Amino acid sequence: MISAPFDYIRPESLDEACRVLAEADTAGDDVKVLAGGQSLLPLLRLRLAYPAALVDIGRLRELRGVRDGGDHVLIGAMTTHDEVLRSALIRKEIPLVALATATVADPAVRHRGTFGGSLAHADPAGDLPAVALALDCVFVARSSAGGREIPAADFFVDYLETALEPGEVLAGVRVPKLGPGWGFHYEKFHRTAQSWATVGVAAAVRLDGGTVEEARIALTNMGPAPVRARAVEETLRGVSPAPSASGARDPLADACDRADEGTSPPADLHGGPGYRRHLARVLTRRAVAAAV
Repeated sequence: MISAPFDYIRPESLDEACRVLAEADTAGDDVKVLAGGQSLLPLLRLRLAYPAALVDIGRLRELRGVRDGGDHVLIGAMTTHDEVLRSALIRKEIPLVALATATVADPAVRHRGTFGGSLAHADPAGDLPAVALALDCVFVARSSAGGREIPAADFFVDYLETALEPGEVLAGVRVPKLGPGWGFHYEKFHRTAQSWATVGVAAAVRLDGGTVEEARIALTNMGPAPVRARAVEETLRGVSPAPSASGARDPLADACDRADEGTSPPADLHGGPGYRRHLARVLTRRAVAAAV
């Protein structure tokens, strides 16, 4: 299909983009920010979105790049998935981001799609929102009124809805460095290599003295927004991942069997809620086992 008509605006700076968005908000115009376009353009073609204008921030170099912030890594919103994967800093300091990004669609999409665009789109079946939630990332937003920071726990509000206000642009994401003792893994079940996750699990586990000291587990596509598996996190604390005695129940498996508690998985052509609950439990066991 062909999209509905819209105006096209390509600002030369982030300040100009914020000013254009502020003017559109004041006028009551529906304006969308265009980043890599890998999620927005299909919605336009299907006329599931029909904004009055697109503000293209794709050429704003100030929103691109990966920088070491000391206790965190700052990833510019316009950094492509491919650039994330090629970053030695990300692979060393925040490997969970690299693991999950490698599962995003295919190389063609990863060369055009952006880290910030994927997160701002907030599709619950997307891989990166759950990772941002598990790592307690901080989202840096900019507007004509200035900047503000939004914790990941508050950023994802509902299906395709974030805490970004009209007139705000996601400028970057601060990903904390968790330091030594942490293990990471992202486990994903999808029908084909390029498809969205039926269910995904982002796991970060810290061991101390042979037992789990802390665990962070976040689930993909188990509700209208990514969700932390709090029951699993609490149950894993103090558990030893060492092989148990012959015939004894694996304590990691016991904890991971609570992965679907508090979730509201969707039903679609690829599976019902019961199927996704089963997947969440199985994939959480795999993700946690790999992380430890």
